[in-house]
This record gives sequence, C-alpha cells and structure tokens, in this order.
Amino acid sequence: MELDERKRKILQAIIRNYLETGEPVGSRTISKYTDLNLSSATIRNEMADLEELGYILQPHTSAGRIPSDKGYRLYVDTMLMEKEEQLSQATQEVKEMQQILLEKEDKMEAILKQMAKVLAVNTNYATLVSAPQVKGNKLKFIQLSKVDVRQLLTTIVVEGNVIKNTMIQVAEPLDDETLLKLNILLNTNLNGLPIEEINLAMIAKLKQQAGIYNDIISEVMDAVAAVIKEDEDIEIYTSGTNNIFKYPELSDNQRASELITTFEEKQLLTELVQDTLTEEKNTGIQVYIGNETPVKTMKDCSVVTATYELEEGMKGTIGIIGPRRMDYDKVISTLKTLKSQLDTLYKKE
Repeated sequence: MELDERKRKILQAIIRNYLETGEPVGSRTISKYTDLNLSSATIRNEMADLEELGYILQPHTSAGRIPSDKGYRLYVDTMLMEKEEQLSQATQEVKEMQQILLEKEDKMEAILKQMAKVLAVNTNYATLVSAPQVKGNKLKFIQLSKVDVRQLLTTIVVEGNVIKNTMIQVAEPLDDETLLKLNILLNTNLNGLPIEEINLAMIAKLKQQAGIYNDIISEVMDAVAAVIKEDEDIEIYTSGTNNIFKYPELSDNQRASELITTFEEKQLLTELVQDTLTEEKNTGIQVYIGNETPVKTMKDCSVVTATYELEEGMKGTIGIIGPRRMDYDKVISTLKTLKSQLDTLYKKE
C-alpha cells in the first residue's frame, strides 16, 4: 500500500502533535490539524492503514497513536528535507556559537567544551563534541631546535596544522651543522608520509644513517608514535546530560541511569563517533532513530550527528541526543549551519 497525499498529511500531523505534547494522538485531534476536512471516522480508517504499514503504533490501551521509528524515518528523510532551502537561515544560538568559533586563538579544547554547552542550553537535549582526529594525515614537518646544551625541542607538525612538542635530552652537545643534518635526514625521509605508514624497517634505516646520533632518532620516532596514540584516544566533550530528565519517556530510573552512565564513561560514545566518522555514506548529517543507533543504551532516543572537517582528513563529530520526538527541524538546521561555519572558518587559515 502506497502512502498517498492524505495519509502523508495525517502522518505528518500525528508526528508534529506528538513532538509538541508527548501524548498519544487521537483522530479528533488530527481533524483539527489537517486541511483535508475529513471526519473522525475517515481519519480513524486512515490511521488504521498507517498502523498496519508500521508508521504509527498504539501504546498500551490508549485510543491515540504515536509515531514508530519507521514513521520518524519517513518524516526525517522526506517531509523535513523539503525544507532544505530554509536551513541557511542561522538561528540565534548558531550565531552565538559563531562568536565562539571566531575566538580561535583560544585552545581548541575550551572552544569545543563551550560549543557542547551552548548546544545543550539552546536545544534542551544532551550533546557531545569530539575533538578533530588527524588519523590518515601526513607529517608536514619535523624540527629539532636547540634549547640548551643538553636539551632539544622536537616539533612535529601534522597535516591539519596539528602541532606536538616534545623535549629530548642529549648526552653530548650538538653543533649547528649536526643539528641541520639531522633535520634534513628526518624531513627528507618523512615529509608527506602518512604517520601510520612509518614502520620498523624505515626507523632502522634512519637510525643507521644517523650513526652515533641514532638515539636521538629513536626519541623523535617515539614522539611521532605518541601522536598516533593520541589520535586513537578520541577526546569527547559532553553537556546537558540532565536534560534527559525533562522527557518522561527517558526519565524512568533504568533508562536515565543507563544514559547517564553512557555519558560519564564515554566508551560507547567513542563507538558512536567512530561509526559516524567511518560511515562511507556519511554526507555530514546523520540521523539515528531508536534501534538504528550503534549505542544500545540509546535505543529509546534519537541521535543526530554532524561530521565537521577543519582541513582535509581532520574530522570530528557533533552530536545531539534526545527523545524520539526530538525537534528534528531545529536540530538539523542548527547542525547544518554550525558544520558549515566550522568547515569554512578553519579552511580560511
């Protein structure tokens, strides 16, 4: 059975009413929301068809209906996406976040934490923001600089302008000519190379070429390995966990406890971030409804994520978690605008 225009309008009215009230929706209520001028009896018949098709369901013994995950999916994929042209109109909360992003001189960590907080306050949902990952990026430059006669500063610059500094202790003072030769050796062999492609054979060759200074090469490569390790440990900032209690369908003891634990321990959130970053069909915005989410403790939620990119290959995730009756229009519009600002603002560097 196909969904004709009348069924679509009735389904849309059910979803919108449920998003606003959180209460099951009856045929009499729907008759006030549609422009079809249908009787309650006709609407009941159409609702019965929608229920048979799996777009709505009847909770308990209530006479009203609520949207199913399939109904929400249709709403997100078709009805809501018709408003694509309206998404360029930034809301006040997005302008607020734009001001935060303009303060790029601050540490990235502070910016991302504040972004999560502003999102939570303005959406009334729980939020997460992951730090950008540099996995798959290339080494742009390695610089050894003399701090004093016994210390060298190793500066590692990764594509995306991620900079890591490490101090190295040296047994004997190095003259400027030797330091220059070591810098040339490192950069000739490693510049432009993806960091995960650096292997033991390559390191052994570098150490052999460095001769008596092979211990310095070892410490530099340990610093590069630390960059790879940091990339594997995704940093996730969260906010608005207590917003969960605002929605009765999520606030019973078991559900709320599971969700709060998920936000506190963050391991499952890491799996969600990895899923969004590796999804081949990911075009930037993803909507997980109910059981679609890879996080089982969020099976009663909807999760909307945006993948942002600061430079090529340097990606992170912004996520908003709320009830199935989430205000998808506002959430997707906010994330699209924020993602666009992040993408363009940092690419101007």
